[in-house]
Amino acid sequence: MRRDIFTDEHEAFRDMVRQFIAREVTPYHEQWERDGVVSRDVWRAAGRAGLLGIDIDEKYGGGGNPDYRYYAVMNEEFARAGATGPMFNVHNDMIGRYLDRLCTPEQRERWLPGYCSGDLIAAIAMTEPGAGSDLQGIRTTATRTGDHYVLNGQKTFISNGQLADIVIVVARTDPAQGHKGISLLVVERDMPGFARGRNLDKIGLHAQDTSELFFTDVRVPGANLLGAEGGGFVALMQNLPRERVTIGVFALAVADKAFEDTLAYVKQRQAFGQPIGSFQHSKFLLAELATELAVARAFTDKAIAAHCDDELSVQEASMVKWWDTELCNRVTDRCVQLHGGYGYMREYPVARAWADSRVQSIFGGTTEIQKEIIGRSLGL
Repeated sequence: MRRDIFTDEHEAFRDMVRQFIAREVTPYHEQWERDGVVSRDVWRAAGRAGLLGIDIDEKYGGGGNPDYRYYAVMNEEFARAGATGPMFNVHNDMIGRYLDRLCTPEQRERWLPGYCSGDLIAAIAMTEPGAGSDLQGIRTTATRTGDHYVLNGQKTFISNGQLADIVIVVARTDPAQGHKGISLLVVERDMPGFARGRNLDKIGLHAQDTSELFFTDVRVPGANLLGAEGGGFVALMQNLPRERVTIGVFALAVADKAFEDTLAYVKQRQAFGQPIGSFQHSKFLLAELATELAVARAFTDKAIAAHCDDELSVQEASMVKWWDTELCNRVTDRCVQLHGGYGYMREYPVARAWADSRVQSIFGGTTEIQKEIIGRSLGL
């Protein structure tokens, strides 16, 4: 289907991103999967290419371009390439919004240049062993002592956790105030008491470092408070719609590419003397998937445009997130089936897409949480 939301400038940027992936990512991705982490070199290469901090002010080394569509293009191309190791989308689409909206002038000078160059990798630590989608259930605490906060707690499933130079930590600064007592603190790499646990062994996304983080009496300077004390929950709620649209964009691109690869495969793979795509079951199944993908594309592009106009509602973002990620699960699963035994071999992109994409309906708020949000918007 023809897409109307992108201009010639966006498509030129798409070509540049594809070249970057072919040059800086694809040749090294298998090694990163074996290592369980990407090289810091690819972050610096992304910084030199202008792929980090596209919307950050140029005086800090960013692109000065607030158009979210450039991030959408970038995420689509990384998804289509199976380049799931470098978590640029966490750094760019999610954390960048917190830094750009909430940093003081001093914090901007301290963090943003490295953020844009790739010398400073960022992570955000929300999830805890006992608190996932329910952010109000977090137990990590930060007690004010003079001009510092004393931070104690544990986080898990943190993307960029091994590489991160700064981590935005969600913590309770006033447990008696409920969600109004949640704040954001920026923990820096070498702060005493900050420790990284193991690089978690996941079903997929093997090149992406995902970690446990531990905070034991970490003295975080008051100057590292991000935004207002007690304003963390509101900041999280403001930024989660963007995160959820980004996850949806990535998931839909994964599904599109898996479908394209499978369509080509069933046209040449023979069984009983004919291409397996010519069997009615295969034909009907692919027709169904093509239609579902087309419908999802129309809705997702509408959401991208709405987000660019600052008109995307919380419930619409949740719709995009749950629909596209669950659709991706269905598409990749059926594409594996159509590949037969080859679909279970990691040398085939569809196998890696199936394993890597399964988590998308979990992180960023599970499908069930998205449905709860949508249900509440209906007055239920």
